[in-house]
Amino acid sequence: MRVRILPFLVALALLAPTAAEAPASAQGAPFEINTILALTGPAAFIGNAELKSLQILEALTNKAGGIKGRPIKFVVADDQSNPATSVQVANGLISKKVPVILGPTFTATCLADGPLLAKTGPVDYCFSPSISPAAGSFQYSSTVSTRDDARALAHFYRDNGWTKVALMTTTDASGQQFEQYFDEALALPENASLKLVAREHWAGTDLNITAQAERIKAAGAQAMIGWSAGTATGTLLHGLHDTGVDIPVACGNGNMIPEQLAGYATFLPKSLLFPGRRSLVLDPAAPKAMHAAEVTYFDAFKAAGVRPNLATTLDWDPALLVIDAFKKLGTDATAAQINDYIQHTKGWVGINGTYDYTDGSQRGIGIDGVVIDRWDAAKDDFVVISKPGGGLK
Repeated sequence: MRVRILPFLVALALLAPTAAEAPASAQGAPFEINTILALTGPAAFIGNAELKSLQILEALTNKAGGIKGRPIKFVVADDQSNPATSVQVANGLISKKVPVILGPTFTATCLADGPLLAKTGPVDYCFSPSISPAAGSFQYSSTVSTRDDARALAHFYRDNGWTKVALMTTTDASGQQFEQYFDEALALPENASLKLVAREHWAGTDLNITAQAERIKAAGAQAMIGWSAGTATGTLLHGLHDTGVDIPVACGNGNMIPEQLAGYATFLPKSLLFPGRRSLVLDPAAPKAMHAAEVTYFDAFKAAGVRPNLATTLDWDPALLVIDAFKKLGTDATAAQINDYIQHTKGWVGINGTYDYTDGSQRGIGIDGVVIDRWDAAKDDFVVISKPGGGLK
């Protein structure tokens, strides 16, 4: 079912230029940009955060004149976190010959939709970092790859001297992808000191992970990674706590949502880590253009009364890049024209860094976009504890 999402009535006083400089607000028939999000189902907490981000960006864009004076509207369909439903929605949009689809939200749905459009379009900007679209295809993946997340975590663990590491992943597509990427990271010569002393799995629907936690405890791991998202992460952390596994734990960055972590307060580990993004905390030392992009982003969320999180960063840069493409090419641009524009984009600056889509990565940004963050429950916020790429500060 397709749902039209009304924009927030946000106050953009912090962003608005003076009256003499202010562009006229966009008017006329809205230009629709079709989007697939997980608004219900297991990934809903990510999808709804992405929705808030798009609503804020929609209002911000229209306040500044839209696309060539025409307002934009993100038309959002809920795929219910279900790959089969996502394919149905994507097929419906393909039949309408839309030039661009933003989303879906997570790995399984992006992998399901990819074969439908990767070769001929429409352009699909998946919001999951875990997929690896073919170079030159019509599908893109948001922010830094999960492969680079794995490499950054291995770098951080190595620098801390944690040589005995446990890995526990869910049996779904996201967990399987991360397990593969972490194995690749362990095989790198610089990570020879890291030894995997326990490898465990669990289904996202499992009610407890006691047996797996007991084996990790017995293995003598000094630190671990538990890769999952949503309710499965709560099950993981609760099980580790109840079993007495008291070591640093890194979790999937899809869980970097303060409201979610607040619900886990009674069973959080002492050191809860994430491979975060540079846009999670405003960085005054960032390059000038990147800092300006972050200021715009944080000010817009503040004006809307919404707290940003990692999920809200996943769609901000992709959506803004697509808007820039239509501003350059016009609202009649085809999927092929939009794809060619992105493929040749280099030096485009967003909240996560400077993008180069000529590198064949289908995401334009690499490991320098990752920083390791620690959740500080007392501060109710994330603290950056590494250099870009995962090295100790």
